[in-house]
Amino acid sequence: MSTRAKKIFLLLTIVVPFLAYCVIYYTPMFRNAPFKSTEFESIEYKWGVGNNLENTYNSATGDYQYVDGRDSVIKTNVKLRHNDMLYLHSKAAEIGFWNFPDVIANQGTNLDSNKALRYEITFNYKKKSKKVIFLMDYNEIPKLKGLAEQMKTLVSQSINDAEERYGKKK
Repeated sequence: MSTRAKKIFLLLTIVVPFLAYCVIYYTPMFRNAPFKSTEFESIEYKWGVGNNLENTYNSATGDYQYVDGRDSVIKTNVKLRHNDMLYLHSKAAEIGFWNFPDVIANQGTNLDSNKALRYEITFNYKKKSKKVIFLMDYNEIPKLKGLAEQMKTLVSQSINDAEERYGKKK
């Protein structure tokens, strides 16, 4: 067999079936992806102690309320750009936010307790939404805690960056 015939044989017996398998296997997964970037609408981000989540942000309306260092409630309007929203969606997909449990807290923890700082992150889509409640004192699965903290940091950093941009435009 010539070298060219060997290459063609290799291509037809290994590469083509592998590519066909990938297309057949992964196409339904991508088509039925539950959280598509094209359907992404808004983010809701809240934090505080217990049920008193007085720090809130809603990207659909741009309403941003937080308590500053002097215990004053600051209310402002901050809009995230489309690129910011896509960035947060892609980072959430990269981190695996869709696979997070709905509540990230230690076993037997009272969610209404005033002892731990609590974060709620909600990604809203046209047909569904994903909400995760994260308590900062969580210590059962270190990797999950790290990923949840990373997601929290990304969202808060994006909001803060947008607020700085908006403040400079005034």
